[in-house]
Amino acid sequence: MRRSRGRIRQLKKLVPPGARFLDVGCNGGFVVEAAREAGLDAWGLEVDGVSLAYAREHYPKNNYFLGLVEDFRPDQGFDLIYTSEVIEHVADVRPFMAAIARLLNPGGVVYVTTPDISHWRRPRDLDRWDGFNPPVHCVYFNPASMRRLLESLGLEVVKKLPAFKPGMKFIARKPR
Repeated sequence: MRRSRGRIRQLKKLVPPGARFLDVGCNGGFVVEAAREAGLDAWGLEVDGVSLAYAREHYPKNNYFLGLVEDFRPDQGFDLIYTSEVIEHVADVRPFMAAIARLLNPGGVVYVTTPDISHWRRPRDLDRWDGFNPPVHCVYFNPASMRRLLESLGLEVVKKLPAFKPGMKFIARKPR
């Protein structure tokens, strides 16, 4: 929870108080709970029923949806969407990210993390890298390909954050 709270503390600065928050790929609900504790209207979306059952049991004050982001149709959009270490598991990333862009309110922010195939700390032998995990990891990105994907969906890259481990973190905003 400490890491989740730290990330939310930083991301919360990018949105208004009480903003609507969605964690796509929320797993056990840790980041969703950290968002609720920080005063955000917290929602979690997960495809794994066991993980979502854990989230509902341990963090029942939040809103959860079991299913694909492409099928999620809430009554309102979100100001902050968080998806960490999820996109590499998605076989067809364009509809996945298009759904996230659709769910973002104008001016809303998306935070995306994923392994970086070009990171200087990635082992030369891909079999020795924990970020290389076919068939569980379906897609691999470098910073240029992630930027192209975000921009092709009409999102403006605000920042690429440094990552010590072989990964990348992007913050992008939907124009107003």
